[in-house]
Amino acid sequence: MPVTRILRPLGRPFAQLFRHEAAGGMLLLASTVLALVLANSSWGPARYFPAIWDEYLRISVHNLVIELSLLHWINDGLMTLFFLMVGLEIKREVLGGELTSLRQAALPIAGALGGMLMPALLFTLFNYGTPTAGGWGIPMATDIAFALAVLQLLGPRVPLSLKVFLTALAIIDDLGVVALIAGFYTKTLYLNYLGLALGTWALLLAFNYLGLRSLWAYLPLGLVLTYFMLESGVHATLAGVLLAAAVPFRTAELRPAMLSWLNQQLGRLQSETQQEDADPHEISTEIETLGRRGSSPAQRLEGRLHTLVVFVVIPLFAFANSSLVIAPAAVQGLLSPLGLGILAGLVVGKPLGVGLLSWVAVRLGWATLPPGVSWQQIWGVGILAGIGFTMSIFVTMLALGPDSPDTDTAKLAVLIASVCASGLGYALLRRTLAAPVPE
Repeated sequence: MPVTRILRPLGRPFAQLFRHEAAGGMLLLASTVLALVLANSSWGPARYFPAIWDEYLRISVHNLVIELSLLHWINDGLMTLFFLMVGLEIKREVLGGELTSLRQAALPIAGALGGMLMPALLFTLFNYGTPTAGGWGIPMATDIAFALAVLQLLGPRVPLSLKVFLTALAIIDDLGVVALIAGFYTKTLYLNYLGLALGTWALLLAFNYLGLRSLWAYLPLGLVLTYFMLESGVHATLAGVLLAAAVPFRTAELRPAMLSWLNQQLGRLQSETQQEDADPHEISTEIETLGRRGSSPAQRLEGRLHTLVVFVVIPLFAFANSSLVIAPAAVQGLLSPLGLGILAGLVVGKPLGVGLLSWVAVRLGWATLPPGVSWQQIWGVGILAGIGFTMSIFVTMLALGPDSPDTDTAKLAVLIASVCASGLGYALLRRTLAAPVPE
């Protein structure tokens, strides 16, 4: 029984990630279509949409009272889990993945920077001096679930290195959005609660330093951190990123010692399986236990969160935030500076920024193209990066506010731009990627 049988589940292979993201992307699309149908129909239960999201839910424990609309519970509460997973993904890639070395990370970093700066610049050119100028962050984001779902439609013809490039680019893009939220979309700051939040985070970091490895030492304080962050005026979802930074990523033992111990345990199990009265279920359970012991708290938490976030949190977010009435004013607003800025930023700015800065990085010798990947495919990925969707809508709610008359126009522009980016990116990549050779 080889050691790789135990180690294989510990890193969550890319193939499993792509399958989950593709299925999650399809569910995301279905949630959006259903929300749009319900919001623009008078049939039965549809009459409750989109007004249902303005209903308030109150939770009180003794003197602690939290009263938010359903939309805020989703956007400020559940999305914290999404940002926790994003933080864990960033941590994994930086400490043990595609962003470990600067040489590895140079190309996706350059592409991500270009893919954030160029859309923001185009948006600003359209909106400079207007009331919507603060929405420059809307076209900066990339929806990794949708982008990977479109890439997955192309099947085995897509080289793994191209999928890895898109994934790394989107993760760096997410990190940029986190910085954007913290630095530019915090309107009112309450220093007392911010101090409590930072104190809680310092305690979590101390737990890591002291070697505490049980997730139950971190998750309850994570809830406390989220509450303090919510009350501080900084967006509550950033608590997810801070918690991810504190959860230990390294395994309890050094790699050589861990491999030696696993070899010993596997040798014992192998001798037990050869016995006539061996219980297959008991042996399988023990193998799973060995796998858990060989993983870190961050790996375990990311594995448990992934299915919940991809198949519940993100589709519910899309369902709530896509429940918009397509009124004539929203359609006419597509030709306003706001609508044109978002459309140009996502459909034109994203591929232009990703492709141009990637080319510059390679030309200057800072990075190299991944094996088996052409420049046309890099441009195709750049177009797919224009699928802003979830993250762009999230930034829309922060930049414009849920009650702004421009919010529906911005959401509609994001949806249209994402559909255009999906179709154009798919068409270009399908033309440039060779068809798989039949076996």
